[in-house]
Amino acid sequence: MPWWSWRPGSAAGNAPETDEDSTVRSSTVRVGVPAQREPSRLPVPVESAATEEPEVVAPVTLTRIGKALDLLDIRFLADGGGSLLAMWERHAVLFTLEGPDDEILVMRARPHATVPPDWADRAYRVVNEWNHTRRFCKAYVGDPTERGQLPIYAELQVPLAAGCHDALLAELLDCGAAVATSFVDWLHDEGALL
Repeated sequence: MPWWSWRPGSAAGNAPETDEDSTVRSSTVRVGVPAQREPSRLPVPVESAATEEPEVVAPVTLTRIGKALDLLDIRFLADGGGSLLAMWERHAVLFTLEGPDDEILVMRARPHATVPPDWADRAYRVVNEWNHTRRFCKAYVGDPTERGQLPIYAELQVPLAAGCHDALLAELLDCGAAVATSFVDWLHDEGALL
């Protein structure tokens, strides 16, 4: 007997009904994979369609990221290699696009302070504690630097192949910057690593 549950019309000589697009129908259950909608064809809520212009969903680019960072009053430098770098007193956050089609928004935070190699076990324990108790920004211990020190990172990745509107992009960037600051503060205080 198969491990999946029995559905009416699939056994005991009951032939399932089919419609013109060859989707199997049972008396009340329709089995099939829905077609994915194109981002430009997403419905506009009735309330916003009547009162104001809908926000445009567009591909995420470094130019749009830069404009959103400006709106958030986050100062940054362009590295010329397709990344934007924002610096704070205790850490830096890299904003970039990765993936085969630059469709993944990546926010990677790195405290300026590093960990000596003999603290590696403690660094892994602290990073694991952050990952087990926090939802955003997954932390990890990086490869040793040229001086043999261990850098600590926190990273947030958001796939945006369908694009997004400006307000959502600004909210994501603001969230990434805020959680990065919380992460670094936590490493210095409760985490007692830096």
